[in-house]
Amino acid sequence: MSDSTDEVRSYTLRLELVDEPGELLRALEPIANNGGNLLSIFHERGNVTPRGHIPVEVDLEATPERFEAIVDAVRDAGINVIQAGAERYSETLTVVLSGHLINTDLSDTLSRIQESTNATVTDLSLSAPEGTEDASSARIRLATEQGAADGVMETVRALAAEKDLRVIEPLAAGGDL
Repeated sequence: MSDSTDEVRSYTLRLELVDEPGELLRALEPIANNGGNLLSIFHERGNVTPRGHIPVEVDLEATPERFEAIVDAVRDAGINVIQAGAERYSETLTVVLSGHLINTDLSDTLSRIQESTNATVTDLSLSAPEGTEDASSARIRLATEQGAADGVMETVRALAAEKDLRVIEPLAAGGDL
């Protein structure tokens, strides 16, 4: 009987790349260097993530041990890994933040949500009717792993408190407004 950790499995890596020559190659080299076998690459150059980067989805085969090394090597190369593994983001929630979003650096807020929760921003709508000096609001749709919505909301609440923003939450965890 073979050890299940030696079995080759299929995995998906969802990455965010800066739109510069050589970035795709820089993201793929750690996969090859760590024994991953590429199955497909979906490069959405005409699309951009909320942070203005290019989303790339890479399907590959590797043993679980090699896959962990691949993910670490991709991150070590400075590539933002949005999702790694066989399980896709399966839960979404929508929140509204209001207050001085521009002055408190909306980009920083979004980055910190994504970095500290492993959630990803899938949609953003900003309204600043009086310009950047007055209060504005943003509707943010987040995708996260099943069962992680409570942790995401704790992070959103903490950031909102730190930046003196108001949070309008979904009625139930994982729900939409």
